[in-house]
Amino acid sequence: MSAEAGMQAWLESRVETWRQLTPQLNALERNRDHSAAEALQAIELYRALGRDLSIARRILPGSRVTQALERSYAKLHAIIYRKPHDWRARTAMLFRVEIPEIVSELRVAILWVSLLFVLSAGAGFWLVSRYPELISLLASEQMINGVESGRLWTEGLLNVTPSSVLSVSILSNNIAVSLMAFCVGVFFGLGTFYIIATNGLMLGAMFAFTHQHGLAGELLKFVTAHGVVELSVICLAGAAGTMLGEALIRPTHATRRESFQHAASKGGRLLLLCALLLVGCGFIEGYLSPDPSFPMASRVVVGFGYGLVMIGALTGHLFGRRFIKRAVAS
Repeated sequence: MSAEAGMQAWLESRVETWRQLTPQLNALERNRDHSAAEALQAIELYRALGRDLSIARRILPGSRVTQALERSYAKLHAIIYRKPHDWRARTAMLFRVEIPEIVSELRVAILWVSLLFVLSAGAGFWLVSRYPELISLLASEQMINGVESGRLWTEGLLNVTPSSVLSVSILSNNIAVSLMAFCVGVFFGLGTFYIIATNGLMLGAMFAFTHQHGLAGELLKFVTAHGVVELSVICLAGAAGTMLGEALIRPTHATRRESFQHAASKGGRLLLLCALLLVGCGFIEGYLSPDPSFPMASRVVVGFGYGLVMIGALTGHLFGRRFIKRAVAS
């Protein structure tokens, strides 16, 4: 048999195997939960494909067949050597290690954003206390009329809207505000400063306005249970937003695009925890805060207790971070 005839016979014997490569590789790529038999089969396919590629490079260099085998071999190599996918371990690592590291990296930004919020709230309180007519710029006419007549806009909420619907509505609004505080950081951080300052200004203004009509205590009673975590989450989202702005102003990677993508990835992970914390806030604000039967003491316990839960989550201790440290140390 001539060399050309032998090559033709080899190609004909292997062509059917090569045709099945694409669906096999696609199936291996889609599924990450393989049995031991499937893993061994993939390894055997990897070896066989390597032999075929070696022969094809010798007898058919630069051909379409060789190029197709090279692509399939590279794809199978990436599949075999990819990192194992364990969503439980990945989730544990996210909440125990990655998010606390992001919070630690942002601690200065969190302090500055929190200070901006507090100063804005103080400015809002002073402005409305000094110039009461300014409240019309921040509150609706219905809210103003209600406070002037001696009742808060929060009174009777449970009589109008079921707690479950109220919770979902509040939750979606809080998440939207947090997302906005994060996303507008793309405007070199200025958008985040605007959102944080505006929310602080409105809070201070509403307390000043209700104080003028003797209802500040009732407003404080309403916000105590959920406000500690809710306002903290807004500041956290704002700090994550400043990270986007800083990535554009002072990129830490080769390009601004890479720096921005890295910052967005880290900020997104922090926002995931913020969203989970806001779920609890929505539940509290929908069921507990509008209910006048809950005394102030209970609201303080719930508010600051949930605040401790938030701190535990941000530091990773709530998810067992200390145990990981001990294991590494040992």
